[in-house]
Amino acid sequence: MKTAVTSLFLTASLLMSTAFFAQTTMKEYKAGHTFNISIPDYMAKTADLNSSAAIQYKNEVKDIYGIVIFDTKEELGLLDMNYTSISDFYEDFIKDFLKDEEKRTVSKSKSTKKGDMNFIESDASYYDKEINNSIYYFVGIVETKTTFYKVLSWSSLQDKDKYKADFQKILYSIKE
Repeated sequence: MKTAVTSLFLTASLLMSTAFFAQTTMKEYKAGHTFNISIPDYMAKTADLNSSAAIQYKNEVKDIYGIVIFDTKEELGLLDMNYTSISDFYEDFIKDFLKDEEKRTVSKSKSTKKGDMNFIESDASYYDKEINNSIYYFVGIVETKTTFYKVLSWSSLQDKDKYKADFQKILYSIKE
């Protein structure tokens, strides 16, 4: 008798819990974002350059650094930031990039398409009074079907020609 009552109680509990959960419709969401990038072997991953970056890399001896920040189009859309093209995204970013820095220069941008990915690159620099030197930034933007990436690599301006080709390789290595 005791076993029958326990069995009846467990069956009733199971049916009630199933009925409770069965009424809730669930929708699956993907969390996180995965992409691949190649970085020169003389650079190492770090975590102290930019808290918004998905990946950060540097070589303190050579005094070169870089970060990648991504924004999914879905997240941007939720913020009513709907860009019609990679050019719109780039222009919105570059207008404020280093805008308050002394002797700021930004080159004309260069656009490229590889497969279903769009790329824009440009050079920017400014004079940093604190270190008494000019800083060079290689600015790269990548657009995929779902995401915009900002790839920023920098060094001293006098090292621009030495590292720019590697900075470009980093940009064009992004893959989802």
